[in-house]
Amino acid sequence: MDITVIGEGSADAAPDVMRLHAGVEVRGRSAAEAFAGARAAAARLAEALRGAGVAAHDLRTTELSLGPEYQAYPKVSAYRAAQGVEAVVRDLARADHVIDTVAGVGEEARLNGIVFEVSDPDAVLATARQEAFRQAAVKAAQYAGLAGRPLGRVVSITEERHGPPVPMARTMAAEAHDTVSPGRQAIGVTVQVGYAFGD
Repeated sequence: MDITVIGEGSADAAPDVMRLHAGVEVRGRSAAEAFAGARAAAARLAEALRGAGVAAHDLRTTELSLGPEYQAYPKVSAYRAAQGVEAVVRDLARADHVIDTVAGVGEEARLNGIVFEVSDPDAVLATARQEAFRQAAVKAAQYAGLAGRPLGRVVSITEERHGPPVPMARTMAAEAHDTVSPGRQAIGVTVQVGYAFGD
């Protein structure tokens, strides 16, 4: 006979990477004009991001589109071309500067959002696992006591990592010139631990 309990643990850390989703959008009278304009604007954007300190290998194209816009179907009023880019910013002290750089590219520029990440979550996960396992052990000991049985060895462990990191309130104030704050992120795990009853 054995007993199975569930423990939950979480730990938080300050993100150290920002993923910036940006791009360019151009409208033209012809498909060729719109596409050429978007490609030229995208080249300017990539050059500006590299100039702002983003490494070339941290730039990734995420969208490339071209299509008509209708005034009243099937009458085409213009053509729209867009190209998107994801920029990985590894120095968060430069986050605001990189964002401002995108805005400075011109009227074609688009800012589509940012995501903060913990680049190496292993240490945070280790702390969360310790808390989850400790909680499971406390529950198992209590149930064994209620059943009047000694708690034996662990016979099974199953782990489930929680979903995407959840942003938390930042614990330290941002610098006065910063307008973008990474806050903190919680990473959690749930463990299901099976124990045998002792003799």
